[in-house]
Amino acid sequence: MRRGRDPDAGLAPWAALERKSRGRRHAEPPADWRGEFQRDRDRIIHSNAFRRLVYKTQVFINHEGDLYRTRLTHSIEVAQIGRSVAAALALSEPLTEAICLAHDLGHTPFGHAGQDVLNDCMREYGGFEHNLQSLRVVDELEERYAEFSGLNLCFETREGILKHCSLANARRLGDLGQRFIERRQPGLEAQIADLADAIAYNNHDVDDGLRSGLVSLDELRGVALFARHHDEVLARYGELPGRRGVHETVRRMIHDVVSDLIEESGRRIAAATPADIEAVRTQPGPLIGFSPEREREHREMKKFLRTRLYHHEKMQASRLGAGRVLEGLFAAFMADVGRMPPGHRDAALALEAAGGAAGRARAVADYIAGMTDRFAFQEHARLAGG
Repeated sequence: MRRGRDPDAGLAPWAALERKSRGRRHAEPPADWRGEFQRDRDRIIHSNAFRRLVYKTQVFINHEGDLYRTRLTHSIEVAQIGRSVAAALALSEPLTEAICLAHDLGHTPFGHAGQDVLNDCMREYGGFEHNLQSLRVVDELEERYAEFSGLNLCFETREGILKHCSLANARRLGDLGQRFIERRQPGLEAQIADLADAIAYNNHDVDDGLRSGLVSLDELRGVALFARHHDEVLARYGELPGRRGVHETVRRMIHDVVSDLIEESGRRIAAATPADIEAVRTQPGPLIGFSPEREREHREMKKFLRTRLYHHEKMQASRLGAGRVLEGLFAAFMADVGRMPPGHRDAALALEAAGGAAGRARAVADYIAGMTDRFAFQEHARLAGG
């Protein structure tokens, strides 16, 4: 019997309530002093995959500068935003935080460029998608417990990690994939995590883009959301020294979109008045979302960052080099799984025995996806040296 406080106390009836949880894949006795979603969050924080995020690219490759966001700092920033929104809407903070912290656990080295390359390499073997890989990490790949593989997270946490899924993959995932087949919604905490991710990267990539010099202040002033808040900063403080003006502008942008998200989501929930989380899942669309005006501004910023930063020629050159590293690693390990460490070699042989070349390829992708940026470079150099 749990001896801590009731984790459902104070939550709205449509929140993900622990007493109504669909549970874990492997039955476990309840935690003594923590709620089950707290337990999930703690398991994620203590995982190897979470620690590796500190050396994985967000936008800029790890060695390009010490102050740029990494996958780890991005995940922490996503969790802070998600927790704030959940608290304001009387939803489960620990569950929201767990989903936010885990959402990128399956990301490759070198960011989305790495994912694209690994997906190309895996095209004949079922493809690669970091969202599904994050689920694979928490379900199978982490090796921390004597009685089961993975982290054995609650259904609601796993549901939130799996943001996207093809119908073919959904059919293989059983209950977890059913909502994609039936076109149902995830719980509100999962919906919050999705938009907290978007808020974090939209706003913090502005900061990193300006720091890099690849994006200029004048260019950003052509984007409505930035221009409005930058004008407010200039009107109140004048020209601030150093990067204070940028930080103050970004801070105000985040406050603006988070406040809008809370207010608009509150209106949608009040209009729908779902009885519980199952009623949330049957809604025709998400209940967590921006107002139409903020949605337009959010999309404008996203488009700006895609064209002016993510597709900048210097970023493209960096990605080409990183892509060659991953292509080389994949080809080398597919040709000889013995060049991987013993544990990964044995996994490749076992998966190949069960599923042929596709099994071998999946084990190779597991190994590569788990690498940090710098380890991928080191492995590539090792293999190139014979």
